[in-house]
Amino acid sequence: MQFIIDNWYLIFIALVSGGLLFLPMLRNAGGGISPQQAVQLMNREKAVVIDVCEPGEFAAGHVNGAKNVPLAQLQERLPTVVKNKSAPIVLVCASGMRARGAAAIARKLGYENAQVLAGGLKAWREAGLPIAKEKA
Repeated sequence: MQFIIDNWYLIFIALVSGGLLFLPMLRNAGGGISPQQAVQLMNREKAVVIDVCEPGEFAAGHVNGAKNVPLAQLQERLPTVVKNKSAPIVLVCASGMRARGAAAIARKLGYENAQVLAGGLKAWREAGLPIAKEKA
């Protein structure tokens, strides 16, 4: 007991550092689907891939077959791009952050099957999946 009293700060540091190790897992909880899961949705359920990056980013590289609807225009344009609200949608951006906001907008519009590609286009590339580019 005396050890705990004398070294309370060490125990505190150990607990805080241990808690910080779990922080990434908590952030990724509900953080989206993996690139492999996205491919399965695209192949099996004909999921529509919506890239919410700006047009310049989209032209530099995107998931093959993705439709570009910048995040700022999503609320107005999504209903015209994806008419079937029960269709699965995979939302993609460079890192996954904008896509999370896009998923919230899509769900608000009635798209209950809106999914986020966890890690975004970066994770897609790291998985070795093909990237399409616009011709200059």
